Amino acid sequence: MKTEVVLGVTGGIAAYKACEIVRGLRKRGCSVTVVMTRGAEQFVTPVTFQALSGRKAITSLFDLGEADIQHLALARECRLLLIAPATANLLGKLASGIADDFLTTFALAVRSPFLIAPAMNPKMWAHAAVQENVRRLEERGCLFIGPDEGPMAEEAWGVGRLAEPERIVDRALEILGSRRSLAGRQLLVTAGPTRERIDAVRFLSNASSGKMGYAIASAAVRRGADVTLVSGPTSLPDPEGVRVIRVTSAAEMREAVLGALPAATVVVKAAAVSDFAAAAPVDRKVKKNGAPLTLDLVSTPDILKEIAAVKEGRFVVGFAAETEDVVANARKKLLEKGLDLIVANDVSGGAIFGDEEGAVVIVDRQGREERFGPASKHEIAEHLLDMIEARSAA
Repeated sequence: MKTEVVLGVTGGIAAYKACEIVRGLRKRGCSVTVVMTRGAEQFVTPVTFQALSGRKAITSLFDLGEADIQHLALARECRLLLIAPATANLLGKLASGIADDFLTTFALAVRSPFLIAPAMNPKMWAHAAVQENVRRLEERGCLFIGPDEGPMAEEAWGVGRLAEPERIVDRALEILGSRRSLAGRQLLVTAGPTRERIDAVRFLSNASSGKMGYAIASAAVRRGADVTLVSGPTSLPDPEGVRVIRVTSAAEMREAVLGALPAATVVVKAAAVSDFAAAAPVDRKVKKNGAPLTLDLVSTPDILKEIAAVKEGRFVVGFAAETEDVVANARKKLLEKGLDLIVANDVSGGAIFGDEEGAVVIVDRQGREERFGPASKHEIAEHLLDMIEARSAA
């Protein structure tokens, strides 16, 4: 397997977060080789990175077990050099062209895209020398992500915090995304739950986290698609490069989806829209008085059915969260609503919702079933897009 990402790790307190970056890249299908400075070894051991990446972490300029000089051999295979965290010291060496260890030597030898995620004390980040080094590196084509503002070591607060690992992974994959198989396609994706108000403080909802829909939106952008994501309430940040419309209720989601539908060529309805809403929500808080409370419920709009009724050449994918007869119920939904694909989840016992991994059964109009997983939701998203590409092009 060819190396796609070389991850440089330097000696800052944020070095432990590089472990999450390795895991995130690996989950998304990247091979990763970790290069550590001597300072980084004071915070995380090479053995840790070897366990996470499946490859020996490089800590010195020459490895006598190899016939070739490693920085030249690795440079031929590397598609992205990512340094996270990058200290002020490293930025200074890179800006000056200093090559006194494996990482800085490799940085001069490699010709792949170069992404840097700085992390340091806010006063250091704000120093004129550091900012000048950043400017010089940007002029040479280096890309930066972060640093972010937030709490730091020693109770400091300010700009200098390493960008969140998930955001770094997303940006790395965006840079790697030379696969433009969805270029020119317009995807409309829905995600998350909806909330149907009962009174001023209570609502009906479900446990959907939105992670599946967000993963699909991110993966589609990396393949070159123009993506609109209509999201119910979630705690997830907006995916890079995705147009996000945030809604709360099923009625609001319907309005947003129908508004974005005319431009869409592919629709993926991953949202867990509430099936029922209170018939008469009230603006005040309903007080508990010891007596039973009876709620009259009405059905919410069937957004997926409305979309499928006006397909006009669109490729439409639905999701089915079931607790029994999972595949049979999913197939019935696919046929009743005229879908092209349906992704069936077994959610008995609360499975899938909020989890990082899952297993699905994907059924197409010809009745073919394909089981996928257990796998991360990002891997499921990539697999689903592969199926959409193959079947929508047929």
